[in-house]
Amino acid sequence: MNLISGVDITAGALAAQKTRLDLVAQNIANAQTTRTAEGGPYRRKIVAFETALLQRAGGTPLQAVRVGAITHDASAGQKVFNPQHPDAGPDGTVQMPNVNLAYEMVDLITASRAYEANLTVMKNARGLAQRTLQIGQ
Repeated sequence: MNLISGVDITAGALAAQKTRLDLVAQNIANAQTTRTAEGGPYRRKIVAFETALLQRAGGTPLQAVRVGAITHDASAGQKVFNPQHPDAGPDGTVQMPNVNLAYEMVDLITASRAYEANLTVMKNARGLAQRTLQIGQ
């Protein structure tokens, strides 16, 4: 594998993890949103990754990662008794979003660590390229 192909694969992984980080931030920001434009409480968003083949000129294709789909979590949120809430039903309960902050924080940490690892690969590839150019001088 040449150096440019490795950088292409890592760039795809960085973009995928950035999307994951953006969705986690959106989920955390909407953890208390009980009314959306679609109607009802906010529904947690999940990113699904898939492999993609990178076509190389004159070589075998390489596998990379990319965002396959962004879907909504189908689990139900909690019902909270709060008759003063503007979105409370006739029984005084409010349907809350299905966002669990503990899960979101774990997802945030794993996504940021994966992003950092891919960034380290990118920096190492850059350092190798610089050293290779210095050899030729």
